[in-house]
Amino acid sequence: MRHPELAVAEAAPARLARAPAQTARGGLRPLRVAFFSDALPERNGAGSYYHDLMGHLETRIEAVAMFQPAARARLPRVALPLPGDATQKLLTPNVPKIWARFAALRPDVVVAITPGPFGLLGLALARQQGCGFISGFHTQFEELSRLYWNPVSRRLANTYLSATNGLICRHSATVMVHNPRLIETVRALGAAQTDVMGTPLAPAFLQAPPRPLSGALHRVLFAGRLAPEKNVDAIIAAAAELPQVDFSICGDGPLRQALRRQARGLDNVRFHGWLSRAALRHELDAADLLLLPSALETFGTIALEAMARGRPALVAAGAGIHDWPQLRGGLFRLEPGQSVLEGLETLRGLPAARWRRVGRQARQAAEALNAQTLRQWLALIEQHARPRRGPR
Repeated sequence: MRHPELAVAEAAPARLARAPAQTARGGLRPLRVAFFSDALPERNGAGSYYHDLMGHLETRIEAVAMFQPAARARLPRVALPLPGDATQKLLTPNVPKIWARFAALRPDVVVAITPGPFGLLGLALARQQGCGFISGFHTQFEELSRLYWNPVSRRLANTYLSATNGLICRHSATVMVHNPRLIETVRALGAAQTDVMGTPLAPAFLQAPPRPLSGALHRVLFAGRLAPEKNVDAIIAAAAELPQVDFSICGDGPLRQALRRQARGLDNVRFHGWLSRAALRHELDAADLLLLPSALETFGTIALEAMARGRPALVAAGAGIHDWPQLRGGLFRLEPGQSVLEGLETLRGLPAARWRRVGRQARQAAEALNAQTLRQWLALIEQHARPRRGPR
């Protein structure tokens, strides 16, 4: 069930967790897990990752809960806007309320997702209650700070991030990354163990069969934050040169108004704003290609979601998703120095049979990675669970 909170020594080598044995009679594993995140529900890639993971875990373990800011808090709380992006804020948690619900949950394992107030509260509660504690490292905030913040703000922010990330990493039994290039970073922060984890998919992205591909490039989709690191302006520049291709841009962020101004007069560009997961799935099914030309992309979950819907994805070569060999059959690489326009022009020349073959491979690879990821997570939870204090 989902709990109603809100819908060290020398570093060991990184490893993929092994699958645990099934429980007797195939029932739910007697495990309880609490996730702590500073992101609003499904607000970014990390938020979507754990929302999707919980959709699978709630049918496999006894209880799972997410402790995070509510999209609409009833009582005013301190909210600190992140410099350069007023659409994202750090919110202070309602400690008494969370404490009470945490005590009722009595988790075996706490997972800290972010280095903000909620992530730190998760660490404090885990240590106070004697729970197993692990964490995820999903975003290189220090790299993002170079895009958003002035030198003074950047120094202050990076000092905070280094301190809090270091605190969480040092106290984690393991730190999970979904990009092996992050291993060195988390070890430098004090992680004693790292696990390279796959990415889960929302059950709804896998359950419904995908629509057949048209076999040609008629409609391109971008979905994500409208922010400098995503290179959305390059998509609009390409759209100006390809009037015969329709471009759909889904998401919100600090560049929303500037991008709309850039696209003014282009009949083949449509902005959809932030979408629910159901609406996003509909847009993916209507597209021929997912485009993700980001300058900085730790993984690129939206590309995996597109693959689950049988859609190829054109993704910048630096994105972490390319580090998973089993996914390469459903991906196209946007090479360094190659413009978005050049990448799209190359794909427009592919035969229909190639489009459909890549689409099939994309779906199969996404399904396989999702199954592998769930096995990894169940193994990790069982490995790091500690007996709960008090009666069950």
